[in-house]
Amino acid sequence: MRTGGTTLDAPVTMRAGRTLSPGPVAAGLVIAGAAWMLHTTFGWRMGALFGVGAAAGIVLYHAAFGFTSAWRVLIADGRGEGVRAQMLLLALTCAVFFPLLAQGEAFGVPLAGLVQPPGVPVVVGAFLFGIGMQLGGGCASGTLFSVGGGSPRMLVTLAAFIAGTVVATAHSPFWASLPSFPATSLVTKFGPVGALALSLVVFGAIFIATVVIERRRFGALVDTPLPARPPRWLRGPWPVAAGAVGLALVNLATLLLAGRPWGITSAFALWGAKAARAAGVPVETWPHWSTPAQLAALEGSVFGDVTSVMDGGIMLGALLAALLAGRFNPVWSIPARSLVAAVGGGLLLGYGARIAYGCNIGAFFSGIASGSLHGWLWLPCAFAGNVVGTLLRPAFGLGVERTALPRC
Repeated sequence: MRTGGTTLDAPVTMRAGRTLSPGPVAAGLVIAGAAWMLHTTFGWRMGALFGVGAAAGIVLYHAAFGFTSAWRVLIADGRGEGVRAQMLLLALTCAVFFPLLAQGEAFGVPLAGLVQPPGVPVVVGAFLFGIGMQLGGGCASGTLFSVGGGSPRMLVTLAAFIAGTVVATAHSPFWASLPSFPATSLVTKFGPVGALALSLVVFGAIFIATVVIERRRFGALVDTPLPARPPRWLRGPWPVAAGAVGLALVNLATLLLAGRPWGITSAFALWGAKAARAAGVPVETWPHWSTPAQLAALEGSVFGDVTSVMDGGIMLGALLAALLAGRFNPVWSIPARSLVAAVGGGLLLGYGARIAYGCNIGAFFSGIASGSLHGWLWLPCAFAGNVVGTLLRPAFGLGVERTALPRC
């Protein structure tokens, strides 16, 4: 890669005879410098949370841990390895989260789950988000790590994603007026043991269902084979199960440092609102931004916002991973139909995430890990949206994975 006439990936010879590429070194120094700046300006926790975000970007990139592609492959091709990894991710996280949330604090930090009311906004928002996943080409975490990994198309998706969240905040009074059930936590209702047992039964049922679907189509499981040599932890690729363990640790670290689980898209709404306000739009008069907490976020620095800091970390961590893997190679030519899908998908992602109280991370992963019923409602509604989105992809020139079956 060349930037400003400088070859970033030209190797530098080291004493031991190895080579070191300036690209990863530069990215690593930027990450370390940003973490130190946040530490000195906003406290050690903010610096640590930025590091956790960077770790998430590395995990997501090296393990290619996606929600969008995993659901599409199951829908279109009957392969369920990615969904089974998601069930492993949820099981590991719930096993640690539920006792901590029931306890209410850890190491002197108060802990609270992301528990929201299940209702019409979640149903509609998750469905729209699911369509947007397939048209935009990624979920919230997938969009961030793809941008960091060097995808210009996903930059378009991200910009539209941010715009969609801003539009949704303008409509928040309408969605808040629609029917919903009270916010309910399985941990509060059944205790940590009962909630975990119930959740594990559902995870196991989904896991088994993917096995049955796959075996009916192929006669056996067709999980991606592991590399012949052990995984290269610095350069990747990693087994998808390693990605599940890594992301569970990321969410645990977020809970212990921030006092609440991992989220992504609230930062998009903040970034978009700040941009709109700079352009003269009086977003501070909208009900969504009129509460003291939201107004303080709007008035303050994005570097003081936990979600913004972690999102930035994800992008830089994915950039570092892409450079380490030697796969940072942006392709700037985007077909027109694909560009239209990126814009439309991004708008759906942003709008859907805001009205459904989160995305695949905040509502699905962290919602279920919090024992919230809204996370369980989000899952089937978003999956239904993914079915529609998968059917729409060919109309925009986007591929759908199909495994050729052996001839009889």
